[in-house]
Amino acid sequence: MNFPKAASRALKHPPIAARQLRRGIATAADISRARNYCEEQLRKGDYEAFLIRSFLAPSTRDAYDAFRALNLELARLPETVSNPTIGRLRIQFWRDAVNQTFAGNPPREPISLLLSTVVSKLGTSGAAPLKFWLLRLINIRDARMENNPFPTLESLEDYAEKTYATLMYMTLAVMSLQSVHLDHLASHIGKACGIVAILRGIPILATPSRPVQGASGSNLGTTRAPSLLLPLDVMADVGLKEEDVFRQGPSAEGFQDAVFKVATRANDHLLTARDMLKKLKRGEGPGHDYEHEGEAGQVYPQSADADITAASIQKASGVLLEGVPAAEYLKRLESADFDPFRVKSSWNLPWRLWQASKRVQI
Repeated sequence: MNFPKAASRALKHPPIAARQLRRGIATAADISRARNYCEEQLRKGDYEAFLIRSFLAPSTRDAYDAFRALNLELARLPETVSNPTIGRLRIQFWRDAVNQTFAGNPPREPISLLLSTVVSKLGTSGAAPLKFWLLRLINIRDARMENNPFPTLESLEDYAEKTYATLMYMTLAVMSLQSVHLDHLASHIGKACGIVAILRGIPILATPSRPVQGASGSNLGTTRAPSLLLPLDVMADVGLKEEDVFRQGPSAEGFQDAVFKVATRANDHLLTARDMLKKLKRGEGPGHDYEHEGEAGQVYPQSADADITAASIQKASGVLLEGVPAAEYLKRLESADFDPFRVKSSWNLPWRLWQASKRVQI
């Protein structure tokens, strides 16, 4: 190691205050590049979100793209880092990035720069709820870094609510749609989306990753061990063992029964959301209480119960489209006899999204 050379490089850095000042300045060209980067990340890594963004108002797309690109970055970490410690270092980077962005000093990286434009437009008070939701998203991703199975089906629902439902809460907040009924709808749809995401990930996570080869061609091992995130209580009910799935894949005894139980819970949330939406469009109440009302970030003015109108439902319709890809996946999963390894991609999803948007459906 050449310590003198490293020290000489350090002497060339500008003072910290100057570096921070420079970092906080973003030009229109910087924002344009950040916008293109986030959009491209969605196109390559979250195509469903890429399609849904086109059904949102242009004024909402920067926020949506930043939220979903960050979620994609966080979701990839357990599979792309060699150990959880490195993943948590990246998580801490994003936690610091969010705090710095809301303090008006975003890191010069695309997601933070695009997020900074959203914060600037909303102002300090308007952006405050977003900071809470973003940190909650980061914290739950941190807690799930080791990809351990969920203890119960209820804990899987809690994870889904704190990830996919939270992404929907944030988008509604940016659209100034503060409604207990819309958040209630988002909660059910988000829980369905989160559960579906776990089911979709089974063929990837339950299969060992490819060995990493060194420059000489030697095998350096794999980046992660196989994992199965199905709830332990569900697996116990059907007699399914993780090791059997790792060895036998979908032919493991009880595997499809476990997938069926979990998929049924996701479908139940979608059915509830559809029923709620029909009632709200008729001017009726949702028919049941919102279990998360009163929790942090979900305290509403008294008028929020009565302000749901046809116009606000129409305005929120693009956000509610998140349920369409989840519903389409569940249909294909059923056709595959609840074997996620056999589910094929949907060629007609763009049409289904357009159709649901026109009819304001899920």
